[in-house]
Amino acid sequence: MVVVACGSVSSIKALWETRIKRVQEEKEDQTKSPRSRLSVGAWEDRAILARLKEKLQTEEGRLVLRIEQEDWKSLPGCLIQFTQVQEWQIHRTGLQKIPQFISSFQNLIVLDLSRNGVSEIPKPIGQLTRLKELLLSYNRIESVPEDLSGCESLERLELAMNRDLSELPDQLRNLKKLNHLDLSMNAFSFMPDCLLHMPALEWLDMGGNCLECLPEDIDRMETLHSLWLQRNELQRLPENIIRMQNLSTLVLSSNRLSDIPPLMEDMSRLRFVNFRDNPLSLEVTLPGKRRKSSEEDEEEEEEEDRELFGREFMQLYIQEARKRAHAFLNMHRANSLHPSL
Repeated sequence: MVVVACGSVSSIKALWETRIKRVQEEKEDQTKSPRSRLSVGAWEDRAILARLKEKLQTEEGRLVLRIEQEDWKSLPGCLIQFTQVQEWQIHRTGLQKIPQFISSFQNLIVLDLSRNGVSEIPKPIGQLTRLKELLLSYNRIESVPEDLSGCESLERLELAMNRDLSELPDQLRNLKKLNHLDLSMNAFSFMPDCLLHMPALEWLDMGGNCLECLPEDIDRMETLHSLWLQRNELQRLPENIIRMQNLSTLVLSSNRLSDIPPLMEDMSRLRFVNFRDNPLSLEVTLPGKRRKSSEEDEEEEEEEDRELFGREFMQLYIQEARKRAHAFLNMHRANSLHPSL
């Protein structure tokens, strides 16, 4: 019986020792697992940082982060370690979101995220008071936050080809240094009022929208010298357009204009104007000019447009319209004097 008892005790002891050992190992695994995960995460951050460091370049004295044609649908939080960067050039990466920590990059002068999939401009972007250029063309942006007006140094804003963008907040009138604005190929049906109150605006492109009319007080854009309005639905031009004394380029091709305001011939600073592909009521052809054959290259065709539908064409059209108006008036007078005839 002693032998049996001893054997039983030994078996039980061995069983308990095995269980205790297993419990201890499980506890050790539980304590080690988070550390293991943390070490993996730290290693991944280091790998991403190393990859980002390869994208840093010095160009014209600026520290630039340049990423092109790589898969970066989101930007990692560890990027915040590079707040000294002055310029972001991130194109064709599939980027979907501008990170909220963008406000930490107080040295940013240029933020170029064109040709991505960005759908929203975050409000903290308005804290970038040194930002001079914000380029977000060819994205999916549907609205612009009023917070953008906080970018007090902004000189260039490009929002072309976002398709569903149709309005701007009135607060953008506070962008006192903005001189270049590209809103082409969007869904604007009217010219935002804030544009009339930007004191430094010199270049505006609203081509490829749905504009049906222009503001009657468009002459408030006193500093504007280039206005691009091609491929819209404009049927008439406001009379006050003749008061835009600094306007030198006016592109109106592919609209629905039926006439040219006569007083536009007095716009002495207007150097380039284009009325091509409008249903103008008069057919006017410049003497000695001909349409070139289809074999001639595109550059020559653009030069031809300058000649056939440009300033000389505009002046000739206005003169012809005036002649016909006078002829009609004389005919009307003659009929009233000699009704029997």
